[in-house]
Amino acid sequence: QVQLVESGGGLVQAGGSLRLSCAASGSIFRVNTMGWYRQAPGKQRELVASVTYGGSTNYADSVKGRFTISRVDAKNTVYLQMNSLKPEDTAVYYCNARITSKNAYVDVEVWGQGTLVTVSS
Repeated sequence: QVQLVESGGGLVQAGGSLRLSCAASGSIFRVNTMGWYRQAPGKQRELVASVTYGGSTNYADSVKGRFTISRVDAKNTVYLQMNSLKPEDTAVYYCNARITSKNAYVDVEVWGQGTLVTVSS
């Protein structure tokens, strides 16, 4: 069993910053790609940023230059540093990870429970 636990959401004024954290735990052989998605009310869930096991990153155009994704493999943790936040960044942010479990080395995709980020204007 593998799970992701997120933290760091909250209310912030436009122009402010927040840092999200997501830690994977359980029967883990290796955490492969980790990423952050978000879903605003009435909209589809979208990829915000991702980072591979090798450290390659990918960002949505809307957050490039403002958000930074990073990971600490020794802690099975991924972070999302969000700067210059805008009201349109308001959404529930979900952590996602593709993990090779110790259980027969099966690859699984896991989602966090979501954390709300609200940016006021």
